[in-house]
Amino acid sequence: MPASRRDPDFEASIPDEFAGRRLDRALAEMLPDYSRSRLQNWLAEGALTVDGETPAAKTKVAGGEQVRLCVPSEPDDDRVVAEPIALDIIHEDEAILVLDKPAGLVMHPGAGNPDGTLQNALIHHDASLAALPRAGIVHRLDKDTSGILVVAKTFAAHAKLVADLAERTVKREYEAVAVGVMTAGGHVDAPIDRHPVDRKRMAVRDTGREAVTHYRVVTRYRAHTHVRCRLETGRTHQIRVHLAHIRYPLLGDATYGRRLALPRDSSDAFMDTLRGFRRQALHARKLGLTHPDSGEFVSWEAPRPADFESLLAALAADAEAHAES
Repeated sequence: MPASRRDPDFEASIPDEFAGRRLDRALAEMLPDYSRSRLQNWLAEGALTVDGETPAAKTKVAGGEQVRLCVPSEPDDDRVVAEPIALDIIHEDEAILVLDKPAGLVMHPGAGNPDGTLQNALIHHDASLAALPRAGIVHRLDKDTSGILVVAKTFAAHAKLVADLAERTVKREYEAVAVGVMTAGGHVDAPIDRHPVDRKRMAVRDTGREAVTHYRVVTRYRAHTHVRCRLETGRTHQIRVHLAHIRYPLLGDATYGRRLALPRDSSDAFMDTLRGFRRQALHARKLGLTHPDSGEFVSWEAPRPADFESLLAALAADAEAHAES
């Protein structure tokens, strides 16, 4: 179907605070699920328009311009196939699907992960999702991060959720275990961009996109801290990068972490638990959003998975044992 004759996958006004930015940078902020190069290509192809036109990517925006995107269909050879992968569904209606993603499940096919992903599972669950961008996935969780996320089931819901993410009205809260004992909560306001050398990693860089993470202490242990993090923005690896930046990396994070912290006089069982936790200790706990159909603000929670619960229990038992000694 020609882009001009179908409902857009995304439609929103450029926020006034983006005035003076390059168009491609503003679009990347509004559509964080797509790379800037892809957005530039769609702009050149006419799939992405601004006030009905296709201006150059370097054009400066004034704010208030109307952005409209109709994601081009994928060639048949590139279509993602349905696979019978179990989904832990928390809520489902005609517009959205909310689910609890297990650690280890990749979001969508890519280099090194051609199948066995959440996108494959979603298309098996509901074949109509194949028509939507990435089967309706509007925000991501890293492969080894567990927890709650929302999937759009219609083009209208997809457009509304993506716009709400860009406008920061979607509320996301995470639980994490950081290496080191924090004295208090706080926030990190530091831009994030690709690492200048290792392109698979992200880093705090002055050239990056705005990123803000709020965190508060739940429990302090002998060498670790259980924290809850709230996102204002949704950059790739944001919590992992930000906590590593303030020198409290996540336990088990092989990409941004540091040497395992083993407190003095730890029991063998406790050390085995720490060594055996082989993913970043990060769980998407709570999600709140304005329902794209009803307009009502709704929220859901995903319980901590068994490995996270066992980790917290071991940390608490170690702290209690040494408090008594």
